[in-house]
Amino acid sequence: MWVFGYGSLLWNPGFAPQRRLKARLPDYHRSFCMLSIHHRGTPDHPGLVLALDHQPGGQCTGVAFQVAPQDEAIVLAMLRERELVSSAYVEQEVPLICDSGEQITALAYVVDRNHIQYCQFDLEQQAQMIAHAVGGRGPNTEYLYNTAAHLTEMGIKDADMTWLAGRVRALTAT
Repeated sequence: MWVFGYGSLLWNPGFAPQRRLKARLPDYHRSFCMLSIHHRGTPDHPGLVLALDHQPGGQCTGVAFQVAPQDEAIVLAMLRERELVSSAYVEQEVPLICDSGEQITALAYVVDRNHIQYCQFDLEQQAQMIAHAVGGRGPNTEYLYNTAAHLTEMGIKDADMTWLAGRVRALTAT
Protein backbone atom coordinates (compact mmCIF):
# COMPACT_ATOMS: atom_id res chain seq x y z
CA MET A 1 0.00 0.00 0.00
CA TRP A 2 1.20 3.47 -0.94
CA VAL A 3 -0.14 6.79 0.41
CA PHE A 4 0.35 10.15 -1.33
CA GLY A 5 1.28 13.05 0.93
CA TYR A 6 0.98 16.62 -0.36
CA GLY A 7 0.10 18.66 2.77
CA SER A 8 0.33 17.76 6.44
CA LEU A 9 1.24 14.15 5.64
CA LEU A 10 4.59 15.52 4.40
CA TRP A 11 5.59 16.52 7.92
CA ASN A 12 3.23 14.41 10.01
CA PRO A 13 2.35 11.13 8.28
CA GLY A 14 1.31 9.53 11.57
CA PHE A 15 3.11 6.27 10.73
CA ALA A 16 6.60 5.04 9.96
CA PRO A 17 6.76 4.45 6.20
CA GLN A 18 8.78 1.60 4.73
CA ARG A 19 9.90 3.85 1.83
CA ARG A 20 9.49 7.50 0.78
CA LEU A 21 9.65 8.58 -2.85
CA LYS A 22 9.22 12.02 -4.30
CA ALA A 23 6.29 11.71 -6.70
CA ARG A 24 4.00 13.71 -9.00
CA LEU A 25 0.26 13.40 -9.45
CA PRO A 26 -0.86 14.64 -12.88
CA ASP A 27 -4.08 16.61 -13.42
CA TYR A 28 -4.36 17.82 -9.81
CA HIS A 29 -2.96 20.71 -7.83
CA ARG A 30 -2.39 21.40 -4.14
CA SER A 31 -4.81 24.11 -3.01
CA PHE A 32 -6.15 25.70 0.17
CA CYS A 33 -9.64 24.92 -1.06
CA MET A 34 -11.17 23.24 1.99
CA LEU A 35 -12.62 24.98 5.01
CA SER A 36 -11.25 23.44 8.21
CA ILE A 37 -13.86 23.34 10.94
CA HIS A 38 -12.24 20.63 13.08
CA HIS A 39 -8.44 20.45 12.91
CA ARG A 40 -7.35 24.01 12.00
CA GLY A 41 -10.47 26.08 12.62
CA THR A 42 -13.99 25.94 14.04
CA PRO A 43 -17.46 26.19 12.49
CA ASP A 44 -17.62 29.84 13.65
CA HIS A 45 -14.06 30.68 12.53
CA PRO A 46 -12.98 28.20 9.85
CA GLY A 47 -9.41 27.82 8.79
CA LEU A 48 -8.17 26.43 5.50
CA VAL A 49 -6.41 23.18 4.74
CA LEU A 50 -4.88 21.81 1.60
CA ALA A 51 -6.65 19.45 -0.71
CA LEU A 52 -5.98 17.89 -4.07
CA ASP A 53 -8.21 19.74 -6.52
CA HIS A 54 -8.72 18.42 -10.04
CA GLN A 55 -7.00 20.59 -12.66
CA PRO A 56 -6.49 19.15 -16.16
CA GLY A 57 -2.88 19.70 -17.15
CA GLY A 58 -1.91 20.50 -13.56
CA GLN A 59 0.53 18.64 -11.39
CA CYS A 60 1.06 18.18 -7.65
CA THR A 61 4.45 17.08 -6.37
CA GLY A 62 4.61 15.39 -2.98
CA VAL A 63 5.74 12.17 -1.36
CA ALA A 64 4.63 8.58 -1.90
CA PHE A 65 4.85 6.69 1.40
CA GLN A 66 5.00 2.91 1.25
CA VAL A 67 3.24 1.26 4.17
CA ALA A 68 4.68 -1.97 5.54
CA PRO A 69 2.29 -4.87 4.82
CA GLN A 70 1.79 -5.66 8.51
CA ASP A 71 0.81 -2.01 9.17
CA GLU A 72 -1.68 -1.54 6.32
CA ALA A 73 -4.90 -2.08 8.29
CA ILE A 74 -3.80 0.14 11.19
CA VAL A 75 -2.55 2.91 8.88
CA LEU A 76 -5.70 2.82 6.76
CA ALA A 77 -7.91 3.09 9.85
CA MET A 78 -5.81 5.98 11.20
CA LEU A 79 -5.89 7.84 7.87
CA ARG A 80 -9.64 7.42 7.55
CA GLU A 81 -10.20 8.74 11.07
CA ARG A 82 -7.91 11.70 10.40
CA GLU A 83 -8.83 12.58 6.81
CA LEU A 84 -12.50 11.63 6.58
CA VAL A 85 -13.62 13.45 9.74
CA SER A 86 -16.14 15.57 7.80
CA SER A 87 -16.41 13.68 4.48
CA ALA A 88 -15.03 16.67 2.54
CA TYR A 89 -12.29 14.40 1.20
CA VAL A 90 -12.91 11.42 -1.04
CA GLU A 91 -10.54 8.49 -0.69
CA GLN A 92 -9.19 7.57 -4.13
CA GLU A 93 -6.46 5.53 -5.71
CA VAL A 94 -4.35 7.79 -7.93
CA PRO A 95 -1.52 7.16 -10.42
CA LEU A 96 1.82 8.64 -9.36
CA ILE A 97 5.03 9.15 -11.30
CA CYS A 98 8.03 8.93 -9.00
CA ASP A 99 11.26 10.82 -9.56
CA SER A 100 12.90 7.41 -9.83
CA GLY A 101 10.76 6.77 -12.92
CA GLU A 102 8.69 4.20 -11.05
CA GLN A 103 4.92 4.42 -11.62
CA ILE A 104 2.76 3.43 -8.68
CA THR A 105 -0.82 3.65 -7.51
CA ALA A 106 -1.36 5.33 -4.16
CA LEU A 107 -4.17 6.18 -1.81
CA ALA A 108 -4.92 9.91 -1.76
CA TYR A 109 -7.51 12.20 -0.26
CA VAL A 110 -9.11 14.41 -2.92
CA VAL A 111 -11.54 17.23 -2.19
CA ASP A 112 -15.21 16.69 -3.00
CA ARG A 113 -16.10 19.83 -4.96
CA ASN A 114 -19.77 19.33 -4.06
CA HIS A 115 -19.08 19.35 -0.31
CA ILE A 116 -20.05 22.44 1.73
CA GLN A 117 -16.42 22.80 2.90
CA TYR A 118 -15.09 23.19 -0.65
CA CYS A 119 -14.13 26.81 -1.33
CA GLN A 120 -12.22 29.03 -3.71
CA PHE A 121 -10.76 32.24 -2.25
CA ASP A 122 -8.09 34.55 -3.61
CA LEU A 123 -4.69 34.44 -1.93
CA GLU A 124 -5.30 37.50 0.27
CA GLN A 125 -8.52 36.02 1.68
CA GLN A 126 -6.70 32.72 2.28
CA ALA A 127 -3.95 34.56 4.17
CA GLN A 128 -6.48 36.43 6.34
CA MET A 129 -8.27 33.22 7.27
CA ILE A 130 -5.11 31.20 7.95
CA ALA A 131 -3.60 33.99 10.07
CA HIS A 132 -6.45 33.92 12.58
CA ALA A 133 -7.85 30.37 12.67
CA VAL A 134 -7.20 27.82 15.42
CA GLY A 135 -8.71 24.33 15.67
CA GLY A 136 -8.38 21.07 17.57
CA ARG A 137 -4.90 20.36 16.17
CA GLY A 138 -3.63 23.89 16.71
CA PRO A 139 -3.17 27.14 14.80
CA ASN A 140 -3.76 27.21 11.06
CA THR A 141 -0.47 29.11 10.77
CA GLU A 142 1.42 26.05 12.05
CA TYR A 143 -0.12 23.93 9.29
CA LEU A 144 0.89 26.47 6.63
CA TYR A 145 4.43 27.06 7.94
CA ASN A 146 5.22 23.34 8.38
CA THR A 147 3.94 22.48 4.92
CA ALA A 148 5.78 25.39 3.27
CA ALA A 149 9.02 24.49 5.09
CA HIS A 150 8.85 20.84 4.04
CA LEU A 151 8.14 21.72 0.42
CA THR A 152 11.18 24.00 0.45
CA GLU A 153 13.31 21.28 2.09
CA MET A 154 12.29 18.88 -0.66
CA GLY A 155 13.07 21.39 -3.40
CA ILE A 156 9.42 21.66 -4.44
CA LYS A 157 8.56 25.12 -5.69
CA ASP A 158 5.04 26.32 -4.90
CA ALA A 159 4.69 30.04 -5.55
CA ASP A 160 1.29 30.33 -3.86
CA MET A 161 2.55 28.57 -0.72
CA THR A 162 5.62 30.81 -0.57
CA TRP A 163 3.50 33.95 -0.96
CA LEU A 164 0.98 32.77 1.65
CA ALA A 165 3.67 31.96 4.22
CA GLY A 166 5.23 35.41 3.78
CA ARG A 167 1.90 37.22 3.89
CA VAL A 168 0.67 35.33 6.97
CA ARG A 169 3.95 36.07 8.77
CA ALA A 170 3.41 39.77 8.00
CA LEU A 171 -0.19 39.62 9.23
CA THR A 172 0.75 37.91 12.50
CA ALA A 173 3.90 39.95 13.27
CA THR A 174 3.65 41.73 16.61
